[in-house]
Amino acid sequence: MNRTLSLASFSFLFLFISFQPSLYANDLEDCEALLNSGEYQACIEKTDAAIQKKTYGSEWPLLKIQAELAVGQYAEAKQTIDAGLKRYSWSLPLRLKAHEIYQLNNEHAAAAEFLNSIHELASRSAWRYTDASSLVALGQASLLKKADPALVLESFYDRAIKEYPDHKDAYLASGNLALSKRDFALAQETFETATKHIPADPDLLFGLAKALQTGNPERSEKIISEVLSINPHYIPAHLEQIYRCIHSEQYTEAKQRLERVLDINPHQAEAWSCLAVIAHFEHYPHAETAYYWQALSHHDQNPQVDYQIGKALSEHYRFSEGAAYQRLALEKDAKFIPARIQLAQDELRLGREVSGWEHALLAHQQDGYDTTTFNLLELKDQLSSFKTLEDETFIVRMESREAEVYGQEVLKLLHEAKQVLCEKYGLELDQKITVEIFPNPDDFAVRTFGMPAVSGYLGVCFGKVITANSPASQAEHPTNWQSVLWHEFCHVVTLELTKNKMPRWISEGLSVYEERQKNPRWGETMIPQYRDMILKGETTPISELSSAFLNPKSSLHIQFAYYQSSMVVEYLIDEFGFDAMQSILNDLRIGIPVNVAIERRTKTLGELEQDFATYLNAKAENFASAVDWSEQDLTALTSDDTKRFDDWIREHPQHFQGLMAYSRILEEENRTAELETTLKKLVVLYPQYTGADNACLRLAELYQKQKRFDQEQSVLEQHAKWNPNALGVFQRLSILYERQANWAAVYRACQDAHAINPLDQETQQRLAAACIQLNRPSEAVAAYQAILALKPHNPAETHYQLARLLQDTHRQKAKRHTLIALEQAPRFRAAHQLLLELTANNP
Repeated sequence: MNRTLSLASFSFLFLFISFQPSLYANDLEDCEALLNSGEYQACIEKTDAAIQKKTYGSEWPLLKIQAELAVGQYAEAKQTIDAGLKRYSWSLPLRLKAHEIYQLNNEHAAAAEFLNSIHELASRSAWRYTDASSLVALGQASLLKKADPALVLESFYDRAIKEYPDHKDAYLASGNLALSKRDFALAQETFETATKHIPADPDLLFGLAKALQTGNPERSEKIISEVLSINPHYIPAHLEQIYRCIHSEQYTEAKQRLERVLDINPHQAEAWSCLAVIAHFEHYPHAETAYYWQALSHHDQNPQVDYQIGKALSEHYRFSEGAAYQRLALEKDAKFIPARIQLAQDELRLGREVSGWEHALLAHQQDGYDTTTFNLLELKDQLSSFKTLEDETFIVRMESREAEVYGQEVLKLLHEAKQVLCEKYGLELDQKITVEIFPNPDDFAVRTFGMPAVSGYLGVCFGKVITANSPASQAEHPTNWQSVLWHEFCHVVTLELTKNKMPRWISEGLSVYEERQKNPRWGETMIPQYRDMILKGETTPISELSSAFLNPKSSLHIQFAYYQSSMVVEYLIDEFGFDAMQSILNDLRIGIPVNVAIERRTKTLGELEQDFATYLNAKAENFASAVDWSEQDLTALTSDDTKRFDDWIREHPQHFQGLMAYSRILEEENRTAELETTLKKLVVLYPQYTGADNACLRLAELYQKQKRFDQEQSVLEQHAKWNPNALGVFQRLSILYERQANWAAVYRACQDAHAINPLDQETQQRLAAACIQLNRPSEAVAAYQAILALKPHNPAETHYQLARLLQDTHRQKAKRHTLIALEQAPRFRAAHQLLLELTANNP
């Protein structure tokens, strides 16, 4: 009997021991699920119950601590970590958490001791710390001690991923390290691999969303929504949405979202930092100070607080205030790399180049793997080869060859912009304005955004610094560089006037408006797509207009944001006078919010919204009023027999889209006479259309093939009235005018072409010839000097022409050019004859 009981007891004990790990694993997974779903209090209670039962495993206090930190229970988390370390004193992840928790309780010396102890333990018992959690903890502790990020990645994170491919923390640490270095491609690869092994994890999904933020914002936004559906209380995702609201100046919505975050964690430092940022923008300095100290209340040496506030300010062009916060961050931690990098960029954007480059170099010395500083210092080397043109107002930096070709034209245009716009807005510049023009779009992107491969921008103004892409970078889509610089200099004026305290929409709206004032062909104007968007009610309310520039649905939508902003400005000036606009800018300078400023100087925002909508709708309704803009389904017509389309056109003789589609069919069927008639009708109906498939250019091409050059010239001239970026049109017109010896027209066409691309030798050659014929010798000299800079095929001829132009006014220079021509072409008879003339009376 006793023997049987013994065996039964032994069997039960065996089953109990075998079953316990399964129970433990299931309970742990349940707690992890509670944490991941945002049920933090339930997770705290369940993990606490397991701890009270002495359930073994350092994972229990770690899970409890994460839940406590999520809801701001920092003192309670300290008690949990202390108790956990009594039982699991060897745990590196617990010690790493202790470092974080003690900092959040303002016990910085003890926090530092915990950080130091991690490597001391590992060095004594290296064999014990080869599991994934320990490797990750060692890597994170090493980074906090400013270790080489590449070594950390290789020695700890990559090893942990390779040996434990289903362990979350290693992927998370590796991906976040890549994000911190702005290596978004590596971060995306890491997080996508992780989510395959560990799906539906909010931390990993959020990391993937951050990695995609620049390259694929739509997918990033969808993933953030997915994160919040998994965990509605996931604070990093909420903060991301809050930053987007702040970026688009939707401060009321941002504050509402921040209330929800602080309901989850009333001590969340980043949330209080965001409130400080909003208070700064809304000009509540006392509230800004109060929020700032609240953000630091649980960790008074946290550089992240100053960094986040400063970065948000700089994103709104408040570079001076942003730089001040970065200096505060560096006072708290002199080795806090993000603040050093941001300060470098802020200083460079303020035109403080010596200190800016010093900070960039120091940041690179501290972390040679950060892509921003690496790119900046590479750019510094590139800039050292640029030519600088400087006078009492401007510092212009350009690639040497480009500076020789059109550098003086850049200065001339900038001085004209200064004279017109500074006088109009009543601004006296107190500092030189720096303008940098880049032939390499990646160099422009690095200077402007800190990273290459950022497309879609022609120029950017930071206040006292303008950066721009040069004509050399716009081969496929040439743009009038003069309109770009005029637009950017208008930003200089309005940003200086308001001390950078203006919303993006009014800043962009004024610059586009002033483009049109300078030249009706410049700036955004009404097009069929804008008309359609207006009449379908796709405009953005004035009070929210800055949001239209953030994450637009397409490139068309962001261009429409520029257009609508400029039309609001035009409406305000037309309706209330330019003095009202100046008063609004003055109000902005002293910190009055834009909506309040507008209401003070015009009428209530509600009335304004309604009146502007009426104004803009009228513009859309009256746009190309002869055109039939009705919506028609042309699919069947374009795929059916042509006879049916012929009949439809007779019934809809003024339908723009129908005529365009019909003309393409006529072209395919080589019905030339009917094609000409249709294209001429399109030109009459809507001459302003400048799309790539516009009727003017197609008709001109038809006439050129038929050698009907007078008609070709006529339609090209029609198109040139509306399109300031039509490089090919201006170049072709200059050729046609040259054949007629119409030198005044050649001169004008070449000037229009140069405003788009002055780097074309043939156009420079025709300009030089026109200048000679029109007795404009100094301009002819400039044109031939530009040709030399562009390395012509026949440099001897160019030197000879320069010598002829200079022989009466600069005899020695003429002689030098003649000798160079003869050196390159010893049998050049005309040059020999010119040399004889130059030396006849002055050997």
